[in-house]
This record gives sequence, C-alpha cells and structure tokens, in this order.
Amino acid sequence: MVYDVLILGGGAAGYTAALYAARAGLSALVLEKAAPGGQITWAERVENYPGFPNGAEGPALGESFRQCAERFGAETVLTEVTAVSLMEKEKRLLTKQGDFFGKTLILAMGTAPGTLGLPDEERLRGRGISYCASCDGMFFLDRVAVVVGGGNTALTDALTLSKLCREVHVVHRRDAFRGDKIYAAALAKRANVTVHWNCRVTAIHGETALEGVTVEDIPSGMQRRLPCEGLFVCVGRVPNTQLVRGLVPMDEDGYLLAGDTETPIPGVFAAGDIRKKPLRQVITAASDGAVAAHLAGEFLALEQ
Repeated sequence: MVYDVLILGGGAAGYTAALYAARAGLSALVLEKAAPGGQITWAERVENYPGFPNGAEGPALGESFRQCAERFGAETVLTEVTAVSLMEKEKRLLTKQGDFFGKTLILAMGTAPGTLGLPDEERLRGRGISYCASCDGMFFLDRVAVVVGGGNTALTDALTLSKLCREVHVVHRRDAFRGDKIYAAALAKRANVTVHWNCRVTAIHGETALEGVTVEDIPSGMQRRLPCEGLFVCVGRVPNTQLVRGLVPMDEDGYLLAGDTETPIPGVFAAGDIRKKPLRQVITAASDGAVAAHLAGEFLALEQ
C-alpha cells in the first residue's frame, strides 16, 4: 500500500500531523520505534499544554495523541526505521518490519538527550546514570541523586526526584535557572534539594555502578567529590536527524532547515523539535504537525 502521508515519529508533531491528515480524508501512517507520544512520555507531568488546568501526565498525554489520530483512521506501526529513500516520487522507509511507501513524508523524529561527554558516562549509563527521572527515579528511592542542568527538564526532573530521594543536588553552570519560574519556585521549597550555582560536573566515579561525581566551582576552579548513587543529565537535546543527514539541509547543530515545515525536497516536510526554530515545546510541535499535514494535502492536490 502507498499511503498519502507517511509520518516518521510518533510524538506531538507526528500524531498531530496524522490527526489533521486523517481528518482531511488522507491515508496516514505513523512509524514510531518506542511508545506513542515520543519524548513526552518521559515527562512526569506537562504543565504548559492548553486544556489541562491541572497539568497532564506525560505518558497519558502521548497516548491521547495516538487515540485522537486513530479515531479518524490514522494507523500506527511500532518499528525502527533503518533507512530512508526520499528522491523518488514515492517516498520509502525501510524498517525491521518491511518497507513502507508514501506519496508524501513528514519527518518528526524529535530529539535525544544531550550528554556530558565525560569518560565513563556511556559505560555507567543505566548503572546510576540516567537521562529521565520519570523513567528511572524509583531506582533511587531514599538515595542521593545529582541533576545537571538548568532548563525545564532539569527542574522538573529535580522536582520528581525530590519526592523519592534522600537528597537531590542540582548542578548548574550559571547563577540563575533558564527554566520557567514556576518550576524554580517549587524547587526552592523542597528542603532536600541543594543547588550548586556556577558549577559543573567534571568527572564521574564508579566501577560497576555510579559512586559519585566531581563538581567544579567554575569561578575559582576548586573541585570536590560529591558522593551519589544517581546522576541525571539534563543538558539539552540532540536532533534525531542521522537518517536524513546529507539528504535534507540542516544547520551546524543538525536541525533541519525547513522553513514553514517545507523542505527543499518535493513532498517531504519536517515538523517538531527536529526543525530549526526559536522554541521547542509540545505546543509548537503540535502546531508544526498541523501545518505539515495541511501543506502535504496541498502538495497532493496539486499532484493530481
């Protein structure tokens, strides 16, 4: 079968695109390698998505995106895409479950967690080092955890961990958080949270499991070892654009240059966090998905 719209990625952008495409009478297929909702499933609560005055649980919100799209006929296949073919009239996605074809393609692969780039970080990943408190926080019940970062992800992860851990240390390289004030204010009220301003983690310690980190005071250069069992790295995101590197124009950081979601390749669009833009939030990802689906529909109408 050749779908009207293939969608690579099942996050807010992907499923909004599927919803709008299906409502327009187009056949739409979402390919997602993990769980419906994408990276939103890592969030314990989403506090800034309209329509949820008390916030929404990340996994539940992601599942609702899927249900909304499938209600109008969109389909989902959970599989990993291993290669793409974009230059032919029919776009092709190669997966572990076979090949899928579409008259148009919306790229909505999202981003992955940034790393500290320190020795032993990869070796101890899953052995005390994590990139998602809502995923792994329970493993550190009544233990000591360190959170690195100062954006919304770092703040919400620290809030999650403060309910579980004996102590939470937030290490931030600046003297003020970049995240929303509502999260910073909530964090300031947690008695078991200590913030280390103008600091960075310079080393990771542990043989078979994490035992501690070295924290450096940036202005003075003084270092001290901070014992901990958990290290949560929240230092930005890396776009998941490896599959289309060299095929779709991107900036120096790997974000796709897609204008108003249109790429230079006819019939190929980009939506969500992988697109170069000033703000990456759930609501802007959903907006991108709607725009991409609309433009994909216009493209198909002109091709007929």
